[in-house]
Amino acid sequence: MKLLAISPAEFASKSWRRPSSYAFIASTNLIPVASFELARLVPVLPLAFTRFEDKFQLMAVTALQPGRNHFVSPDGQWIADAVPAAIHTHPFKLVKPQDREDQVLCFDADSGLLGEAGQGEPFFDGEAPSQAIREVLTRLSEWETGRAQTQRTVDALHAAGLIQPWSLNIQQGGRAMPVAGLYRIDEQALSTLSDEAYLSLRSVGGIILAYAQLFSINQLQQLPKADARIQAQINQATDAAAAAAAAAEAAEAAKAAEAAKALEGEGFAFRLSDDAFLV
Repeated sequence: MKLLAISPAEFASKSWRRPSSYAFIASTNLIPVASFELARLVPVLPLAFTRFEDKFQLMAVTALQPGRNHFVSPDGQWIADAVPAAIHTHPFKLVKPQDREDQVLCFDADSGLLGEAGQGEPFFDGEAPSQAIREVLTRLSEWETGRAQTQRTVDALHAAGLIQPWSLNIQQGGRAMPVAGLYRIDEQALSTLSDEAYLSLRSVGGIILAYAQLFSINQLQQLPKADARIQAQINQATDAAAAAAAAAEAAEAAKAAEAAKALEGEGFAFRLSDDAFLV
């Protein structure tokens, strides 16, 4: 990812295009989630926590193996019934430079969606951001606000001792391989919270988030099902390509046979065995 700060000086003569598919997320197995989208995602995707340094983060799990996403089809379509909000902000991102208090709107130059003026939607209308860019800023601001609130809730769950390592395995080559780096709510610890701790967590949305993560665990079964659908589409596309190649080869053979028959009518003959022409 190559993020460029958007400014009139650099982007007035540029344009951008909206993604036409979800191929950009096809190799991402963990997607950030905010609390405001829990009602949409819990019935569809498993949720987990990941740890970065001393912080836990709430994520949607699209595959248990890094570099995979079972919910993006070979033609780049999203096949789950709900899409995490973080995906809708691509290829834009708000970044906070170390020397500034505010955030800067940036564009992913590696997205393939940046073009010259007239090739897509403008970044600016004169010196002011275009209507489309203002809408992007609104969406990103809502996402960042929701994500910050979610992080405070996750921090509270961590402080209460409710996040534990998640023991998961996947089958590879007939062997059970452990999945590292995922965490879940400790259901036993949750059920034995004191009244004071329970009310404190409830005040910051912790109880709702904790049960949302637990309820989403059932969606782990969707991962192999989605993978099977993707593999079926890949096999179907492979079979179709092979059939098309065979049909093209047969058509060429038929055309060659017709040409040979025409030559014989003119007094020519040839044998394919030795590539010798007879007159």
